[in-house]
Amino acid sequence: MSQHNIVGSEAFDRSPSVTIRSLKPGGLRRRKARTALAFFAGAVVTAVAGVVGAIAIFAPAVGG
Repeated sequence: MSQHNIVGSEAFDRSPSVTIRSLKPGGLRRRKARTALAFFAGAVVTAVAGVVGAIAIFAPAVGG
């Protein structure tokens, strides 16, 4: 088994670490927007399918 000398490593440094928030959030924002858009599109498709299904069930009863 190999041993590594980690004394003086940046893992033990007392300096402040760089946070993720210092980077531009553009990619994460686009991913969230894409997910929200896909969810909204799925909800619209489900609602339209429900309306079409209701029309298909009740239209013959009303027309006849």
